[in-house]
Amino acid sequence: MMKGMVLGQPVPAQLLGELRDSSDLQGSPERLRERLRTDGYVYLKGALDAQRVRAARSEVFARLASVGELLEPAEAGIFSGLSRRVELQADLGGFWQSVSEGPRLRALTHGPEMKALMGSLLGQTARAHDYMFLRAGVQGRATGLHFDYPFFTRAHDQVYTTWTPLGDVPIEQGPLALVEGSQQFKDLIEPMMGFDVARDTDRKATLSQDAVSLVRERGTRLLTRNFEAGDIVIFGMYTLHGSLENYCPLNRVRLSCDVRWQPEALPLDTRYFGNPPTGTTGAGYAELAGAKPLTQPWHVR
Repeated sequence: MMKGMVLGQPVPAQLLGELRDSSDLQGSPERLRERLRTDGYVYLKGALDAQRVRAARSEVFARLASVGELLEPAEAGIFSGLSRRVELQADLGGFWQSVSEGPRLRALTHGPEMKALMGSLLGQTARAHDYMFLRAGVQGRATGLHFDYPFFTRAHDQVYTTWTPLGDVPIEQGPLALVEGSQQFKDLIEPMMGFDVARDTDRKATLSQDAVSLVRERGTRLLTRNFEAGDIVIFGMYTLHGSLENYCPLNRVRLSCDVRWQPEALPLDTRYFGNPPTGTTGAGYAELAGAKPLTQPWHVR
């Protein structure tokens, strides 16, 4: 049985469920698109080459170890409890950009395998945002519930998030969790229309209500999995999601990345393209929680 944590407390078993595996539909793009519409997401088990995933993981962890944040061997991903990132890196945003643009990581997230997968799902040539959200979460870290709409829909809403666990990410490490049926929560979606988190600075995209109370109140569940290297989850701008809390007793760092994809023919939100991309607020990679040393808490947007 899965045991998820939110705000330091176990998620009641009846409020936690498994993401439905749609890997059997990969040979039928129309049925996969229909699953995306009806469920608000598709989870594809083993869709990516696991060796590529592990190579990307090792590359990122080597960089974190170089600033004293991981114990050796780095590929085990054990948090040291310390960080020399500020001491060794004068430009934290530049450091995180260099980590996020590592060749093995990009070969996975922006390579032909992922491009073909997303092109098949969208039914047309797909293009990835250059700007990547790479997250390394230590024990106690979690991401609050939010929609991606306020971040990525300045040009249009045909943008899709690919969430990729970089290696095995069991539930104790605090993986992605989606709110079942949330793409139909009109009372939350309609007031959000037109909200741009970079322009409307008096609002936050993260909901104030915690995940457990929200799903209990609405009679639904948090959906997640014990993820393995090669798995991927894809969802659109109207699916409410966040992460569970990392409570791994070994202090293992949860490593994952989010990349946004869209039809190549549609207009681009230039904030997320180019070298360097400026990011949501214009601060580039420096604005991301990942740019902070692992010893510092994440900010909420």
